[in-house]
Amino acid sequence: QVQLVESGGGLVQAGGSLRLSCAASGRTFGSYAMAWFRQAPEKEREFVATINESGDSTHYADSVEVRFTISRDNAKNTVYLQMNSLKPEDTAVYYCAAGPRWSSSQNDYGYWGQGTQVTVSS
Repeated sequence: QVQLVESGGGLVQAGGSLRLSCAASGRTFGSYAMAWFRQAPEKEREFVATINESGDSTHYADSVEVRFTISRDNAKNTVYLQMNSLKPEDTAVYYCAAGPRWSSSQNDYGYWGQGTQVTVSS
């Protein structure tokens, strides 16, 4: 079992930055691939970024490539999402997820956090 708790969301102006954190419980954090997804109002949840178990491989959605960086600290059981050059279209609830397989598909992640709201004003 893995429990995930996101933090770091908030209100920021366009062009600004935020850093999201996702703290995981349990002693097996390092055996899970981790990912961030987001869901904007009246839209389906979409993939943002993923990182493999060791942290040496990452993959991003085209819409956030270059602007966002996913990282993890296995000693702290935490995964991060550094978001720079934020745009109003980045406004969404951001969720972190854990799963056994490094993937951009929601179906490959069995553990989810409760989400943290990110709002980018124009």
